[in-house]
Amino acid sequence: MNDSDLKQFLDEKSYYYQNSDFIKSDPIIVPHQYTNKEDIEISAFLTATISWGRRKSIIEKAFHMMNIFGNEPYNFIMNHSKKDLKDLNHYCYRTFNDIDLKFFVRSLKNIYNNYGGLEGVFSRDNNFTSIQKTIHEFRFIFFSIPHKKRTQKHVSDPMKGSAAKRINLFLRWMVRSKSSGVDFGLWNNLKPSQLSIPLDIHSGNVSRKLGILNRRQNDNIAVIEIDKKLRSFDPYDPVKYDFALFGLGIFENFK
Repeated sequence: MNDSDLKQFLDEKSYYYQNSDFIKSDPIIVPHQYTNKEDIEISAFLTATISWGRRKSIIEKAFHMMNIFGNEPYNFIMNHSKKDLKDLNHYCYRTFNDIDLKFFVRSLKNIYNNYGGLEGVFSRDNNFTSIQKTIHEFRFIFFSIPHKKRTQKHVSDPMKGSAAKRINLFLRWMVRSKSSGVDFGLWNNLKPSQLSIPLDIHSGNVSRKLGILNRRQNDNIAVIEIDKKLRSFDPYDPVKYDFALFGLGIFENFK
């Protein structure tokens, strides 16, 4: 199909999947349990961090994490004691374990104490056209306190070639408008036009099938290639097409 037909097709699919019913089986259901800005941010960041694998398992483990926090993630981050950290012992989802989670708790506290929170870090320099360098700089700050090297793999760096799917997913949740009832539109210092696609195996395969992506690897070069095409369809909100690409792959088995 030509670009005009493809844009219409993706617009229709984005509209179809971008509604409150989408939330029920998606990890974004976890931060939707909260109303406080910081609770939403922290629960979203941690949920996005473990968002790989079966969505049902992701949701279960994210809710388990929030339960350990007493369902007050911001309060836990800011006021936890050494005894509270022991409650995180034995937490594990795939390769993300209690060592990683304890560091994430300490690093988030550092960010909220010294950088104005997650939004403050990501919007330190918002005069840019793409998000890759900002993610790189966030990662530098996130790992600026002592940590185990193993934990670095849980925050990807697009400047080192990663698609950084989980960070891009978190940013979509925070920045895109809440008008559809899915994303939060919580941050005003970043614009939807600056976001990148949260590229995973499903959206990658669908993109190749549709001719949006030629590159075979799902890496940062592939993200840049898809971003360019999606911005030509909607320069103000290109990442809305994540709903179309993901929905086609997951729900329609589009191949």
